[in-house]
Amino acid sequence: MVARSSEVRPSAVRHSASRGAGERRRRGAGRLAGLGLGGAAMLVLLTGCDVGRTFDGFGWPQGGITPQSHRMYDLWIASCIAALAVGVFVWGLIFWCVIRYRKRGNALPVQTRYNLPMEFLYTITPILIVSVLFYYTAVVQTGVDKTTKNPDVTVEVVAFKWNWQFNYRDGQGRDAKTVASVLGTSDVIPVLVLPTGKSIRFEETSRDVIHSFWVPELLFKRDVMPGNVRNVFEVSSLDEEGEYVGRCAELCGTYHAFMNFELRVVSPQQYDQFLAEKKAGKSTQDALRAIGEEPYAQTTKPFDTRRTKNNFNPSGASAGVGS
Repeated sequence: MVARSSEVRPSAVRHSASRGAGERRRRGAGRLAGLGLGGAAMLVLLTGCDVGRTFDGFGWPQGGITPQSHRMYDLWIASCIAALAVGVFVWGLIFWCVIRYRKRGNALPVQTRYNLPMEFLYTITPILIVSVLFYYTAVVQTGVDKTTKNPDVTVEVVAFKWNWQFNYRDGQGRDAKTVASVLGTSDVIPVLVLPTGKSIRFEETSRDVIHSFWVPELLFKRDVMPGNVRNVFEVSSLDEEGEYVGRCAELCGTYHAFMNFELRVVSPQQYDQFLAEKKAGKSTQDALRAIGEEPYAQTTKPFDTRRTKNNFNPSGASAGVGS
């Protein structure tokens, strides 16, 4: 027989368990609320300062000179802030679970079979995050790739091993005529002169292999394809005057690392005068002097080709004879 005083009433056990579970849920909700408030406070602090400059752009180059580059930079910074917010929240949950559910004896913790609200939350939240990022990425990408029918300036970019030619055109497409040209050589770095405040269309083509047109301050590069492919893109304006180094960003052969050029951004009046000087038959250096600019590139210098007899045939041996 079992004494009445030793009997355990099921209802009492259920009430006690439900009270304990309710208290645990309330404490958990309080901790989650604290994490949420902490994350919100962090976001407020981050958005209240120049996050990009504070954290060195989170690895993204700074100092863009076009509206397109500013939009891409802002998208990158916003994505990094969102990733940090999600990371802080997840890290908080991990540490909370480690502390809250650490072992306190040999008793088996309460086993939860499923939790529909929680499963719904961690299923729908990532979908929402990815959807928002995809939407803004598509918007920015569409703006960057947008072209117009009548840009203010059209430049044909011709790449070859291992230098550049820039042709100023009177229209768009293959049928347009070149009114002035800048050609780089082994001794002279080509200088591409463009105006501020004007929409500029770049039409790219290659004479041999794939090259890549890249000015870091534009914050993106464009491949230059051989054959019938003309890679076209536009910038709505150049915002700051100055000298900016340009490079080939696609491995294209022996002297790829030295295939540089310079983007010289000047006022519209200086640009018009430069183009007039070039149309009159002046060299690029004389045209630059005429508008008060340095005649040679300031951001890079010509490479040493080392194309000498001693370099290619130091021993004087005939071709095909090895050591």
